[in-house]
Amino acid sequence: MGGEERWCVVTGGRGFAARHLVVMLIKYGMFSVRVADLGPAVKLDPDEENGVLGEALKSGCAQYVAADLRDKSQVLKACKGAEVVFHMAAPDSSINNHQLHHSVNVLGTQNIIDACVELKVKRLIYTSSPSVIFDGVHGIFNGHESLPYPAKHNDSYSATKAEGEALVIKSNGSNGLRTCCIRPSSIFGPGDKLLVPSLVAAARAGKSKFIIGDGNNMYDFTYVENVAHAHICAERALASDGLVADKAAGQAYFITNTEQIKFWEFMSLILEGLGYERPKIKIPACVMMPIAHMVELIYKLLAPYGMKVPQLTPSRIRLLSITRTFDCSKANDLLGYTPIVPLQEGLRKTIDAYPHLRADVRSKRDGPSKAELFLGSGKVADILLWRDKKQTLTVLLILAAIYFNFIATGYTVITAVSKLLLAAAVFLFIHGKLPQKILGYKIEKIPESKFHVSEAASHHVALSVASGWNSAASNLKSLCKGNDSKLFLKVVLSLLILSILGAVKLNTAFVIGIPIAFISFVVYEKKEEEIDNLADKLLSFGCKLKSDVTGKISNSKKQQ
Repeated sequence: MGGEERWCVVTGGRGFAARHLVVMLIKYGMFSVRVADLGPAVKLDPDEENGVLGEALKSGCAQYVAADLRDKSQVLKACKGAEVVFHMAAPDSSINNHQLHHSVNVLGTQNIIDACVELKVKRLIYTSSPSVIFDGVHGIFNGHESLPYPAKHNDSYSATKAEGEALVIKSNGSNGLRTCCIRPSSIFGPGDKLLVPSLVAAARAGKSKFIIGDGNNMYDFTYVENVAHAHICAERALASDGLVADKAAGQAYFITNTEQIKFWEFMSLILEGLGYERPKIKIPACVMMPIAHMVELIYKLLAPYGMKVPQLTPSRIRLLSITRTFDCSKANDLLGYTPIVPLQEGLRKTIDAYPHLRADVRSKRDGPSKAELFLGSGKVADILLWRDKKQTLTVLLILAAIYFNFIATGYTVITAVSKLLLAAAVFLFIHGKLPQKILGYKIEKIPESKFHVSEAASHHVALSVASGWNSAASNLKSLCKGNDSKLFLKVVLSLLILSILGAVKLNTAFVIGIPIAFISFVVYEKKEEEIDNLADKLLSFGCKLKSDVTGKISNSKKQQ
């Protein structure tokens, strides 16, 4: 780093948009580029080996440094000697982990700011998100930067990104540091591992036939090279002398392709480009919301046992059915940003980048099944999907013993619990008296650690109970105010379901529920495609029937 070399740092430099920024910076040759990311060493894709990044790493025009933003000493090492920092690192927005998002998006961003101030870095460009002004409910039409943060965000990712953005804006001017925040809307392009692969997975599962909502909701999608270009425009504006830099600094900017398009038309163009049918069947969002609330409720119950965040949630239904467009004239005026790749060209480049996902290159299912994903890919999945037959049969025998000894007998709860504890006490006593070996077979003794509850586990349980209690109290307060009709409907629906379940006898629930659980999931895993296709046909028939009935009723009214 000696001589006249000028260095910039790109945090999260191996991420989707960051890779494009790194390549663009190297091509422009204004800076030597330091790529900072979590991995202990850089692993280049085959196309990168002899590409721009691979050659730059070999020549010394670029270097890789491992850096965890939560460790300030690593951040200081990554930023040392840099003139500019492009802070693009962030956890996956789909991960439902508030502690992770806060530690990286807030505490990690503060470490970046502190390092920039301490090391006298001149410019800091922070990659934010339009979701910082989204409340998860109401659509946004031509949103402007003057819109405030909502009182409550849609998720932990959005809330913590807003906190990080506020810190960056506040730090403008500290020890000569100039800062600004970039809010790129719905990024797409080559190298994306979320949007296109998810669309294709849905198409291959027969789920891409449906449009959630009326299909007229507008969106602003941004091609990834335009996002990289916007970062460089921001850096050049902050590097300018006098009034231009002063006006540009300390601001947030929406970045789009400036070509608004219907959300479902955009998705259709990608699907058609890859050889799949475009979605045609419209399902009202109000029809999907109760189902989404049920899925969310099931997730909250099973999340502690390893269930992953489901795709069908109320917030996702809203995102698929509402308008989200943004005005990026401020970026044009103060940063000099205009898109360098039109939307249609960006779509063509994106489609060309995924030849292996085309409809005529169908591959066998790789990765976990939907049944396994729903069950959380943990012990519950292994047992219910018969992955470990010995473990599954053991659980079935235990459940059968519980049924015949405690449920079928019609005992009261107190009697059943006392008998269960009695049986456990007798078993443990006899097991403890047994010798180490009987007829040559070794007897495995139960270690004392099995009966010990760790401080961390007890703390986690206490936090879960307290969180549940606080959430219930908060909902009760909202109900008392009488302003939240949606919350009221959720509570009513949940209580109705509980009343229905409560009417079912424990004996009946056990006899019916257990066999269904151990049969239905394994059948669905083996016949996933056939069952999905049948469900699609039934849903299509239902939608057509509804449309026909509605049309007949409308015609009869006109005749009257």
